[in-house]
Amino acid sequence: MSTLWHGRFGEGPAAEMLAFTASLPYDIRLAYDDLDGCRAHVRGLERASILGPDDVDTVLAALGQVEEEFRSRSFDFSESDEDVHTAIERRVTELAGPAGAKLHTGRSRNDQVATALRLYVRRGLGEIAQAVIGLQEVLLKRATEAGGHYMPGYTHLQHAQPVLVAHHLMAHAWALSRDVDRLLDCRRRADVSPLGAGALAGSSLALQPDETAKDLGFSSRFENSMDAVSDRDFVAEALFAVALLGVHLSRLGEELILWSSDEFGFVRLHDAYSTGSSMLPQKKNPDIAELARGKTGRFIGNLTGLLAALKSLPLAYNRDLQEDKEPLFDSFDQVLLALPAMKGLIDTLDFDYGRMQAAADGPQAAAVDLAELMVARGIPFREAHVVVAGLVREAVQGGTDLAELVERHPALGEDGVALLQPGVAVSRHTTPGGGGPGPVAIQMRRLQARLSEDSHRVGGEVLGPPS
Repeated sequence: MSTLWHGRFGEGPAAEMLAFTASLPYDIRLAYDDLDGCRAHVRGLERASILGPDDVDTVLAALGQVEEEFRSRSFDFSESDEDVHTAIERRVTELAGPAGAKLHTGRSRNDQVATALRLYVRRGLGEIAQAVIGLQEVLLKRATEAGGHYMPGYTHLQHAQPVLVAHHLMAHAWALSRDVDRLLDCRRRADVSPLGAGALAGSSLALQPDETAKDLGFSSRFENSMDAVSDRDFVAEALFAVALLGVHLSRLGEELILWSSDEFGFVRLHDAYSTGSSMLPQKKNPDIAELARGKTGRFIGNLTGLLAALKSLPLAYNRDLQEDKEPLFDSFDQVLLALPAMKGLIDTLDFDYGRMQAAADGPQAAAVDLAELMVARGIPFREAHVVVAGLVREAVQGGTDLAELVERHPALGEDGVALLQPGVAVSRHTTPGGGGPGPVAIQMRRLQARLSEDSHRVGGEVLGPPS
């Protein structure tokens, strides 16, 4: 069996060795990115006067045919193809003859693979960011539809203060905005071309890495050839960005699971975005939200697995780096399934605003407002806190109506009773970024502006790997 490195060896590789080291079953999705890298390298070889115009045309035509074979799924793999990169070079050589045999001049699989992977990551991060924005847009839409309806706000999963439903939904949208920032920031650091670094030390040939970087749309080229072929920071960062995005999806999913339970009853799931039970006829299950929660463990595992693989690698390239692709592809695949599913789930929820508001209208919901009323009357907050806490304790333990106790207290009276009326407490949240009507209206406008800005930042690149 012939390999790209067979000249050094007296006999072919063992079947067990090939089975263990082959990456073709999964790195095939880098085919189009590798073809783009090959085209840029061919143009670089022409600039270096290594390939003449006729050879360039021949090799580029062969690369075009290989791409068409991938798109039509007619590409014929050979037993000797270790990965998609060797498969493409073998086929180009078959098609282009001696000119095709010059394709790998001045290039190593080390910089070749790193280039294709950076192209893939750069594009994939943009697609994930765009999908995140799609979910944010639905959260903003549902927030707008919620209008002035309010619900309990929680700390420790205990009722704390009432907030507008819109405020709660947009809290998740703002967390997702940070994910967009991270994804795009990671994309910026991935936007560096390694092509021209060779195996680890560059080349004696008159290659021009700056020009190949421009050909591939990279913002810059590598500064150090050893770092260029061994760096997988951009993969680790991408996995971290997806893992933290997964954490945010998990938190959102957890709340939807709670809200859709009979105990909460805040939302009802749409038939198209829920599942039933094989045994229990009455069930409607929030499987999308549960899987968003569950797959986050997978995202975290992919990140920690790669970090463990990277932690002790000496410079420059080591075969351990082959382990970067499966966790990356898996995390990208799964998050790109999760985001539209969560978007559809939220877009079709039926909110029970009446039940939400009834839960928020408990007499203790305005406790801090009672304390702040006393503060406005010159009483130190810590003293006011003790007074209101005592009134709440007396109401709970003695079965007395809190409003009666408030009315009798000399520092509260009728003004305090008025704060206990349904819907009053939420209207008093007036500070910027707060959960009342005024600041929420401003927040909606700011979130809409942020989404427009982020959509512009993301651009339009999408993944399109062969499967």
